[in-house]
Amino acid sequence: MTTGTVTRQRSRVARFGWGVVWAVALILALLLAAVLWLRSTSAARVSGTLDVPGVSSSVTVTRDQWGVPHIRAATDEDALFALGFVHWQERAWQMEFQRRVAQGRLSEVLGAAALPQDKFLRTWGFQRAAESALPALQPRTRQLVSAYTAGVNAAMRQGKIAPEFRILGFTPAAWTDVDSLSWSKLMAYDLGGNMDDEVLGSRVVKRLGTSGLAQVTAPYPKGAPTILSADEVGHENPVPARTSGGVLLPNEALSALREHLAAARALGLQPVPGKGSNDWVVAGTRTASGRPILADDPHLALTSPMLWYLADVQGNTLHAIGASIPGLPGIVIGRNDRVAWGVTNVNPDVQDLYVEPAGVKLTSRTEVIRVKGAPDVSLVVQESAHGPIVSGAGAAGVGERVALKWTALQPGDTTMDAFLNLNYARSWTDFTAALSRYVAPSQNFVYADVDGNTGYYAPGRVPVRRGWDGSLPVAGDGQHEWQGYIPFAQLPHTLNPADGLVVTANNQVMPDAGALGTVRNWAEPYRAERITQLLQAKPTGLTVADVRAVQLDTTSLVWRDFQSVLLKATPADAAAAAALDLLRGWDGNETTASVQATIFEAWLMQLQKMAQDELGDATTMNSLSVLNQLKADGELCRNEAGNVPDCATELRTTLSAAVTDLTARLGSDPAKWTYGRLHTVASNHRAFGEVPALAWLFNHAAPTPGGTNTVDVARPEAGTFRQTHGPSYRQIIDLANPDASVYVGSLGQGGNPLGDHVADQQGKWIAGEYLPMSTRPADWGRVQTLTLQPAR
Repeated sequence: MTTGTVTRQRSRVARFGWGVVWAVALILALLLAAVLWLRSTSAARVSGTLDVPGVSSSVTVTRDQWGVPHIRAATDEDALFALGFVHWQERAWQMEFQRRVAQGRLSEVLGAAALPQDKFLRTWGFQRAAESALPALQPRTRQLVSAYTAGVNAAMRQGKIAPEFRILGFTPAAWTDVDSLSWSKLMAYDLGGNMDDEVLGSRVVKRLGTSGLAQVTAPYPKGAPTILSADEVGHENPVPARTSGGVLLPNEALSALREHLAAARALGLQPVPGKGSNDWVVAGTRTASGRPILADDPHLALTSPMLWYLADVQGNTLHAIGASIPGLPGIVIGRNDRVAWGVTNVNPDVQDLYVEPAGVKLTSRTEVIRVKGAPDVSLVVQESAHGPIVSGAGAAGVGERVALKWTALQPGDTTMDAFLNLNYARSWTDFTAALSRYVAPSQNFVYADVDGNTGYYAPGRVPVRRGWDGSLPVAGDGQHEWQGYIPFAQLPHTLNPADGLVVTANNQVMPDAGALGTVRNWAEPYRAERITQLLQAKPTGLTVADVRAVQLDTTSLVWRDFQSVLLKATPADAAAAAALDLLRGWDGNETTASVQATIFEAWLMQLQKMAQDELGDATTMNSLSVLNQLKADGELCRNEAGNVPDCATELRTTLSAAVTDLTARLGSDPAKWTYGRLHTVASNHRAFGEVPALAWLFNHAAPTPGGTNTVDVARPEAGTFRQTHGPSYRQIIDLANPDASVYVGSLGQGGNPLGDHVADQQGKWIAGEYLPMSTRPADWGRVQTLTLQPAR
């Protein structure tokens, strides 16, 4: 080969190489241009001046360094107009998704895969319930809701298009006042799953007899902490009740009802063990400042974007700061300049299933579900006098007619009045007056004010049942009707309790369990016990820093109770023995660096399957029920088919299963089984979270501490070890200096993956850090201000 030939070949290679470089550069440039274009057409405008119709005078929206808007308006209507405006700017997809869920219109944009969810949603009639609630609201509430709606639509008209709308190829319709009520109905469902309990109870009784109820779903332990002691209850009205009058559902009806529950789970609406919340209020007699401290962290699904949107909203009389929910006007959890409040779920029994007799009078309606890329689907929905027939998709053609009666589906729901009136409360009197309008979902409200008062109220409509307790389905024969609701004045409450402390963690409210439901309604007592234990360890001089340490505590009292039983296990082999030895001497602190936390949670997951062979389904028992069985060598330990004759064998078998599982996931060296390698928060997108081509853009994951029933609750999901639920928002409010209060969300303010502040709170949330919950500009850091002024 001549020198010239070699030179020409090298020249061709060089030209080819440069061609590849230029082609790659061009592709990258086009991708960058596309990203910049998508960002410019979807990102919120956060500075300058906009002329918008609907405001009466100029409104400023000053976003702080974390993207939290501080809204300042001359009127309350203009303030809520601006809140609606920024909600749509930052969370358009979240709002659109939420209202489509309530309406049962997901198939319209997501296709046939969403049909089971739409059928469930149309059958239950969440949107119809929201429509019936609007006329019952007070005039001021109607006016404020309308102002919020106008703000949403003004933002919609700015022409910014959320990436999800481009991907799915649709344009959202204008917002309506009903849309601002509809999501609260889904929240009521998410936080009030008594139907699940009745379906499970019916299956348990059918398979195991009535004694099986206490085995599979252990009653609340005697002597465990209650929110109020007997001498703190303002009024008690125990209703004599017994587990009687129940009927067992046939297998066909059980299967149909489980399909509804599966559809709800696909939407993230399911009762998972440990799901709930913590809140507490400490009186000034216990604090260093001499004024109350109030803390709250609602435990809900962790999603992308996060459920909550932090905001500071001020009009002429409305001065509220805290956590809002995009789609709803006002602050849901937070404070104003005099009063602070927090909420956790009470979970009274507010749902009943009625097996309707043959020939019962039913009404019918036809729901037309539009399906993207497919023909419309017609769904015939039937209702009895008790409510919708839920024993099938619309229940048309189902032999057994099972109807649902639920407080949140009754007409005249004024819960929106209650939440907006809380924003204005100046005293305990105002606070209780606001809560008297509350319907569903029933919540534990803790209260504190700048004058030093502390209190608690559990509002909501709770049915009165006489002669039956609602734990099982009943015959729709007229013998098991609600006798009205517990009067508001007789619902659990207290003002300025003598011990200066109210702790709620979804635990039993009063010593008399039957006043609000059954002994199986309540969360296990571990979180309430640990919070109380930590707060009482320092009887006086408590500070915000002390309360923060309690809120972030990851020590497992479940391990405390289990360890004596688990450590007696006889390992089946050397690998199981090594894992068991690692647990000896563990203090129960579930940190991301802990190997013991990984082993314990993996073992507990296996033990929680204990009843699945008896029930023939995927029932997961809670930790208390498992512990009771292990201590008593209970029947549920036995598995004939699996050659498990007793609880000792169950312990050995489940330990081996846990070790095998962890070895497959993390390798054979237990020293490397650190918790954070498996236990990561999964803040996933509701539509694209499981779509590989898009999940990387929308989902957010990171290692997290905490576990089953720790105060900083972070139960690993069975089968994946992911944290899908937990403290979705945290606040600590110092009534001695409200602007020194703190709060933080689980992800970030932004909902646009190409925008700002999408996940900049997540690192702080995991590390146990907070943002200033302050109305003072000096605390906001670097700011950007957008002015909304009346259109000329």
